[in-house]
Amino acid sequence: MTVRHFTPEGMLQPVPYHHVAVGTGAKHVHVSGQIARQADGTPVAPDDLTGQVAQALRNTAIGLEGAGASFADVLRLTFYVTRWSPEKIGDFMAGVEAVAEEIGLRLPLPPASLIGVEYLFEPDVLVEVEATALLD
Repeated sequence: MTVRHFTPEGMLQPVPYHHVAVGTGAKHVHVSGQIARQADGTPVAPDDLTGQVAQALRNTAIGLEGAGASFADVLRLTFYVTRWSPEKIGDFMAGVEAVAEEIGLRLPLPPASLIGVEYLFEPDVLVEVEATALLD
């Protein structure tokens, strides 16, 4: 499987993600609903966006690995963040950067969307991550 991330000339730069991903392969992997919880459901980093982003990405890495994939195979990431405001980008990116090397997430990120939402399924959940990967 080959995934190529890039940002063509003429698109907004710099941003913390690539604008385009081109993948070839036959097996799609979708990891969804990853939040800052341990396997037993224990919350991680209550009221801490940085810590929750890091843990949700760790959980995403576990899901990818379970399907035989890694962040190198990821075409796209989607982040849902509660009560989003632009002032939170520093805390958000600190969470990404804190865990990137540990989980093999290259920076800049693959194409990504950060979507602000009012509320996720439980009041202490600040962020949810989804990943789409492609394997041979």
